[in-house]
Amino acid sequence: MTGKPAITLDLAPSLEATLFDEELLARLASLGTLTRTVPGGDTARRQQADILVTGWGSSPLPAARADAGRVRFIAHSAGSVRHLVPKSLLSDGVRLTHASAGMARSVAEAALYFTLGQLRSMHHVDRAMRAAHDWEEARSPGLGRTVSGTRIGVVGASRVGRVYIELVRALGATVAVYDPYLSAEEAEQLGVSLMPLETLLRSCPVVALHAPVTDETRGMLTAERLALIPEGGILVNTARSALLDTAALTRMLREGLFSASLDVFDDEPLPADSELWDLPGVVLTPHIAGATHHSHRSQGTIVVEEIERHVQGRPLLHEVLPETYDRLA
Repeated sequence: MTGKPAITLDLAPSLEATLFDEELLARLASLGTLTRTVPGGDTARRQQADILVTGWGSSPLPAARADAGRVRFIAHSAGSVRHLVPKSLLSDGVRLTHASAGMARSVAEAALYFTLGQLRSMHHVDRAMRAAHDWEEARSPGLGRTVSGTRIGVVGASRVGRVYIELVRALGATVAVYDPYLSAEEAEQLGVSLMPLETLLRSCPVVALHAPVTDETRGMLTAERLALIPEGGILVNTARSALLDTAALTRMLREGLFSASLDVFDDEPLPADSELWDLPGVVLTPHIAGATHHSHRSQGTIVVEEIERHVQGRPLLHEVLPETYDRLA
């Protein structure tokens, strides 16, 4: 690239502050002319950008290249991109990168926390101890289970899924994976066994969802498949609720067939009248699995480093290509 490009941050000020410290902003400013707009704000300024930095809340770009303005490079500071950047722009020469790798460890650690807590029934213990102020009542769930020696099923060997696999295997778990895009060689490198989805659900007392929502995965955990989870099993979902049948999941949780830790929901915020609030075997968090100081700064760092590579003509590390676009979130 010749000359200094126009770099526009299409971010809410609060998000910019969490992603970029002074050093990162200085690095960005050294690469081009830095301007700002807020999501849904100055469309003309966004169209005048050579490099556009987007994030949560940014408006989708138009599908037609002529309507997208000068933009040649989009650096998305979060993970999901298909709702924001149409595939047609990539086919017309716009390059796209994203910073989902910056959140992978935070989400995987949250999934590990949920797994550990559910195996030891910590949510039951905490609630019983607070409600009854009774030592023995709090001990009523009985003996828990350890990760070591537990077979854990992972649906989706995504970036997050691979970090989660690394974490639970380090604690001694045996891991099975369902992912039609994971080769036998990659599975061997990860130290996991490949299984059909139905086999995994039947045979793993812990099932962790780490797949993106695509045409292939949307609703793949049907009522029939959820019913395969062993009685007393555990479901951990830090991915997307669209992967499963929420009505069927709610019914099975109500019946106590298995327990679940859920960070994602069909409607967010979770409606006040949702039955999930009151189900005893459920741990609920408000879509915060990836939200840590470390992950946000890592996302900002990835954005800056990818823009540096682009400006300097070096290969990108996190580029979204037309042939991989449909498999992303």
